[in-house]
Amino acid sequence: MTVKVVQDFYLDEFAHCYGCGRLNKDGLHIKSCWDGEESVCQYTPMPYYTGGFPGYVYGGFIASLIDCHGAATASAAKLKEEGFSLDDRPLSRFVSADFLKPTPMGTVLELRGRAKEIKGRKVTISVTLSAEGEIRAKGEVVMVQLPEDRK
Repeated sequence: MTVKVVQDFYLDEFAHCYGCGRLNKDGLHIKSCWDGEESVCQYTPMPYYTGGFPGYVYGGFIASLIDCHGAATASAAKLKEEGFSLDDRPLSRFVSADFLKPTPMGTVLELRGRAKEIKGRKVTISVTLSAEGEIRAKGEVVMVQLPEDRK
């Protein structure tokens, strides 16, 4: 049995994503496969995707993996829910809901963050990303202060 990669069934016009686009020569090329009632993706990051301290993966990279795998899962699940398989017709393409408008390349992006809540070591931050004077994306992150005695 041949394993079918969901991203391989995206139409060419939607196959340029940095995370999962098969046509993006500089991208990550993550691959998601349907397995029973869920999708599975395995990916080993390069050492330069390190985070706040060496030996651990950068949170933004993790967010990219979750975003792209989530989009592939949504595409495959919707197709299955409609009674089709990957071979039957092109996939619908899904994108993240917190992205309000397409964000153009070649322009300055402005991020603005505001502390929403501070509780002990945990700080919740609301962030907006704007381009050309318009908010294009919103997000909320929960950040946890590293303990002083980490080892």
